[in-house]
Amino acid sequence: MREYCITTDSTSDLPQDYMEQWRPPIIPLYYSFGSTLYGDEQHLSVTEFYDRMKNGELPVSQPCDPSVIEATFRSIVEQGYDIIHIAFSSALSGSYENAARVARELLHEYPEASITVIDSLNASMGEGLIVMYANYLRATDVEYRMAVNKINKFIDQVNGIFTVNDLFHLQRGGRISKVVAVVGSALSLKPTLFVSSAGTLSTSNNVMGRKKAMQALVSNVKECYMSHPNFSLPICITHANCLEDAQTLANMVRQELGVTNVLISNVCPTIGAHSGPGTLAIFFYGKPKQSAK
Repeated sequence: MREYCITTDSTSDLPQDYMEQWRPPIIPLYYSFGSTLYGDEQHLSVTEFYDRMKNGELPVSQPCDPSVIEATFRSIVEQGYDIIHIAFSSALSGSYENAARVARELLHEYPEASITVIDSLNASMGEGLIVMYANYLRATDVEYRMAVNKINKFIDQVNGIFTVNDLFHLQRGGRISKVVAVVGSALSLKPTLFVSSAGTLSTSNNVMGRKKAMQALVSNVKECYMSHPNFSLPICITHANCLEDAQTLANMVRQELGVTNVLISNVCPTIGAHSGPGTLAIFFYGKPKQSAK
C-alpha cells in the first residue's frame, strides 16, 4: 500500500511552528500591487502588506498557478506517494478547480497513483484545521480511502466566523452594497460574518464598535463549539495585522469556554486583500455549519 501526502494552499494560514513540524507541501496563491506579483518567491511581510492597504493601495488576488500545482503533484507522485490535497473554498477562488484539473490530467500519466482534491468549503485556518485533521489521520495510519471519507465528513463541522474593521473592502469584493458600507462606516457598525455550508461568506449580524464585535464572535463560538471526540483540535484565531486584538480575543475564548488549546496566526495577503486590515476570525470544530443567508 502506497503512503500518502497531505498538501494544501497558502490560504490555509497554518502557524509557522506547525509548518516546521509537519512540512506540508504548499501551493501558493498570489496577490499584486500594480504590476508586481507576490506569493511565490517574492513576498511582502504581513505588516508591510496591510500598511500599504491602510495607505490606500488596493491589492488584487489571484488563484494558484496550474503549472506550479503540476510540478508539485508530479514530484510527490514520482517519489511514490499518493496525494490528498485540501483546497481553498471553490466558492471563493478558482484554486480548487485548477488543482482538480491538474489531478485528472496527471492520473492519466500515473494510473497507479491516487490524487484526491478536496474542496475545504472554507478559508484561512478553517482550511488549516482540515489540514491538521488530515495529517492526524495519516499519522495514525488511517488508510487512504478511509481518510478521504473521514475528511469529507469532517468538513461540514469546521466553523468560521469573522469581523472586519473597514466595510469598504467587503463592498469592493461585492459582499455588501455601497450604501451599507457608507452608512455602516458612519455608524461604526461592525458586521459578523460566517463561512456557510456552501463555502460562501454570509452576514450574520451587525454590532456597534470593535469590542462588541469581538464579544459577538465569542458568543457564536460558545453556541456552536464542540470538542472532537477523537482528536484534540485547537480553536484558531487569525488576524490581519492586529495581534493585540487577537490576543485579547484568545483570552476571551479561554475564559468563556475554559479551553487552553488556542492558536493565533496571520490572515494571509491573498485573503486579506478582500477582508482588509484589522480582520479578526475564529475557526473551530462545532455544530454543522449554517447555510447561506
